[in-house]
Amino acid sequence: MNVLIINAHLTYPGWSEGKLNLAFMDQAKAFFLARGHQVAETYIERGYDPEEEVGKHVAADLVILQTPVNWFSAPWIYKKYVDEVFNAGLTTKVLLEGDGRTRQDPGWQYGTGGLMQGRAFMISATWNAPREAFDNPTGVLYGGKGTADLFLHITSNYKFMGFDILPDYGVFDIFKAPDIPRALEDYERHLETHCL
Repeated sequence: MNVLIINAHLTYPGWSEGKLNLAFMDQAKAFFLARGHQVAETYIERGYDPEEEVGKHVAADLVILQTPVNWFSAPWIYKKYVDEVFNAGLTTKVLLEGDGRTRQDPGWQYGTGGLMQGRAFMISATWNAPREAFDNPTGVLYGGKGTADLFLHITSNYKFMGFDILPDYGVFDIFKAPDIPRALEDYERHLETHCL
């Protein structure tokens, strides 16, 4: 299996240096390499070539986005990455060919133009929010919604290209009640259960 891990961390000196997201990226890389799989990596903040990223997506059976959650989403550099890489994949008709509809048959299901069927996408995220804030019908902020609901704008891009969406993994309450060793162990179990 070929795995692409994308690190969307954006450094804020003195506040967010990226060590935690790097630890989870390294954990995933070690997990897959130990099982004989190939791993490609992209650190968005370090720069990238959109055409090369298209090639990495084409080669990947599994794409993992490793990201902090900043203001309820991935950092802005990830949206820029998606715009540039996915537009390059659309222009060359490598990742997708339109939205699935045609002028001859505009009733065809929107979102079926992706060419990446048989591949999977997963998000691994670090959150300030506690786990109890999600899937809680009495929760003030999210009103019962889960992490998958909050990531719909990210996962929809991959689904649009034909990827299957795997359950996301979250590390919660990282500032007030972190248990990183346990979270790393849990992450390995998550990868074992959902990605192999």
